[in-house]
Amino acid sequence: MKLTPLSAWPALLLLAACAGTPPPPDWKLNAHGLLQAYAKHYLDGHTRQAERQFERARAEIARTGRPDWVARAELTRCAVRLAALEIGPCRGYEALAQHAGAAERAYARFIAGEWQGLDADLLPSHYRGLIAARDDAARLRRLEEIEDPLARAIAAGALLRAGAASPEVIAVATRTTSDQGWRRALLAWLGVQAARAEAAGDAQALALIRQRMGLVQESLPRER
Repeated sequence: MKLTPLSAWPALLLLAACAGTPPPPDWKLNAHGLLQAYAKHYLDGHTRQAERQFERARAEIARTGRPDWVARAELTRCAVRLAALEIGPCRGYEALAQHAGAAERAYARFIAGEWQGLDADLLPSHYRGLIAARDDAARLRRLEEIEDPLARAIAAGALLRAGAASPEVIAVATRTTSDQGWRRALLAWLGVQAARAEAAGDAQALALIRQRMGLVQESLPRER
């Protein structure tokens, strides 16, 4: 099964649309939908709803008794958090890492920003060019070529963790999360821009960024 940033099983969903192919089991369909819902709620700032969706998705996958598949789900959760710059150890994956395959281990290193010696061929295709890029211009170009907004935001987060996020990369991530209306993620990236503007003594840019952050914060949902 090919690993992607949003779900570990997109190819299995496609099977249902192929003539003559039996539909995938309910747990696969359920898990995919729940992981999609997790990403949406988390990036939008609905923390409790997001975590409920993830726990349900994990339970669906756990029905199989496959720790390697559960490890993929945990990587998905950590990747979504990275898009919102929730940076830290991927505890759920680490508890199952001994069961992970080469692709999972490579993806875990990618989102951790540990790119030295990383085999890019083990990553989803849209990330491979980033590993090969050797300067800011090339990294920016590869980032902009990623069509999926979530994959692009995750890649920007990985670049930041790897210490290779230029101001232009941060601008792409901010624009991506703004276009999608992902409030949690947008606030995180605006926060990075604000810190840089403050460090540079750019009061005008800082005021504009803070105004944007204020607008987003006004729209944040109240947790229930």
